[in-house]
Amino acid sequence: MLPLLIARQIREADAHTIANEPISSVDLMERASKAFVGWFINHFPDKKTAIAVYCGTGNNGGDGLAIARMLHDHKYLNVRVKLARFSEKSTGDFNINLQRLNEKGIHPVELNPGLDFPAENSGIIIDALLGSGLNKPLDGDYKKLVEYINSLNKTVVAVDVPTGFFTDGEMESNATIIKADLVITFQQPKINFLLPESAPHINCWEAVNIGLDEPFIQSLKSAYLFVEEKDIKKILRPRHHFSNKGTYGHALIIAGQAKTMGAALLSSAGCAYAGAGLTTACVPESGLTALNTYLPELMAVVRKDDELPNIEWKQYTTIGIGPGLGKNETTLALLNDVLDNFKKPVVIDADALNLLGENPDLLKKLPAGSVLTPHMKEFDRLFGKHDNWWQRLQSSRAAAKKHNIYIVLKNDYTIVATPDERIYFNSTSNAAMATGGMGDVLTGIISSLLAQKYTPEEACILGVYIHGKAGDELALPNRMNVVLPGRLAQQLPATMAKLMA
Repeated sequence: MLPLLIARQIREADAHTIANEPISSVDLMERASKAFVGWFINHFPDKKTAIAVYCGTGNNGGDGLAIARMLHDHKYLNVRVKLARFSEKSTGDFNINLQRLNEKGIHPVELNPGLDFPAENSGIIIDALLGSGLNKPLDGDYKKLVEYINSLNKTVVAVDVPTGFFTDGEMESNATIIKADLVITFQQPKINFLLPESAPHINCWEAVNIGLDEPFIQSLKSAYLFVEEKDIKKILRPRHHFSNKGTYGHALIIAGQAKTMGAALLSSAGCAYAGAGLTTACVPESGLTALNTYLPELMAVVRKDDELPNIEWKQYTTIGIGPGLGKNETTLALLNDVLDNFKKPVVIDADALNLLGENPDLLKKLPAGSVLTPHMKEFDRLFGKHDNWWQRLQSSRAAAKKHNIYIVLKNDYTIVATPDERIYFNSTSNAAMATGGMGDVLTGIISSLLAQKYTPEEACILGVYIHGKAGDELALPNRMNVVLPGRLAQQLPATMAKLMA
């Protein structure tokens, strides 16, 4: 897993690399700028394009000066540097790079406090004003400059982080921040890139390796981790000779009402296609024909009106409950029945989550290792209103520890919180998957993996990854604008086979 560092840890990693590689700080800056330029020139190859590099007087500004010099060396013909002299302070590495730039015959235009900004005719703006050390919202001249840049409607590429953006922690909703079309960030994504508050400010990001000491980064034991494909390949287990349906467990999916059978079908399909040896769906009697028609491989336990179904608890390896289930006295009684009689991990989604939110004492009855799969609103109903996603991260860590459960908080980079207070960010999925029923399939997938005796942590990490990966395989190569959940469920065996190849 790729550890994601908070700002303080990033500084520690820089300092450790400088001291132990060893390498001078200005040479590390040179290496980072070279990595930035390598990515930039491959994606903006027109050397006649007018480029304006806006620099502050700190180390982020030093990166910008080095980048401008390197672009000049790569024969970019129209590189201009705008230097924000809003403070008398400057870093030593900034001063070295300013001297190197002047020696190339490139002399920055200085922007001084309180004065109007010169007209900007460049097509691309590189933002190197302020870096990852920012810990308070912009004000004064920096705020005015950022507002000016945002008004220009230019292509903006930010160096490491957009000016005004916090790499971690809570951000004010009305903060002034550069709107970047692209962020080329150093070594790894910043934690706040992966939260929805980044959407107005970052269209996309790319992490470039600058050679920081990876063993030291691992030693920092960050609570925040980014899941990559190589991690999934270590978790995912191939099927072996002489195995049988009993080898891969028996999952029970309790879902659906007469008018919401789609949720039951999709969650059950996700379970079957993800590889459960046996999948039984507990559905209303009126949905039995639909179940048999949709996927004849599924078995059924029938629910009749207001009666609790007769469930033989011992035959199931895991239970998933909630999609399309509805909220009434009978479904509340059914959820209680499950929690009273089934002591292995269960997966709780949708209406079952809302019942938990309305009856918080039920949280105490959850079997150890159970999985909750809320979206943002369901999460807030369970754990209280939150003003931002950083607060939700901290609440999910605390709740997972308190109740000894796993929380899958659905998002662009779906978040898995564990009882040891770790946060895993998923790296797959795309906007084509934003359609009703996707969460139902995910519930089925995680239930399936638990049935196959993956640990709850493995089931969550693996489940959200292959769910997103299947969506990526359908959407991205085929340029599909929408991926339907039923089609995604059918893609799962192929996706998993490719990962195990």
